[in-house]
Amino acid sequence: MLIGIEQTMSAAHDLMRSNGIRHLPVLHGGKLVGIVSLRDLHLVETFRDVDPDEIRVEEAMTQDVYAVEPKTPLKDVVSEMAQRKLGSAVVIDGSKVVGVFTTTDALDTLAGVLAGPQGV
Repeated sequence: MLIGIEQTMSAAHDLMRSNGIRHLPVLHGGKLVGIVSLRDLHLVETFRDVDPDEIRVEEAMTQDVYAVEPKTPLKDVVSEMAQRKLGSAVVIDGSKVVGVFTTTDALDTLAGVLAGPQGV
């Protein structure tokens, strides 16, 4: 799931809700320019006179996106996310967004490792 920079915060909420996600890469002209999280949207909506049907995603997004290639080692990705206290990494193949790796994904992976081959 992706969203365009010109879309409204309400549109972002709708996409997140209908797809059960909390992060959306933001594109402008097909290029990754930011990421918006559910938390970002909620924060902006606390400001006075904010109408989510009129305010664009651009106003809530983070421009400093941590982007990685699909073959980036997982240990490198999670180390960087932990060090920078990031909730997600956008996975890009060339200039195309192919996914989002989140802290929830990292915790799912950790749970699998801790369970071991026996599922203990």
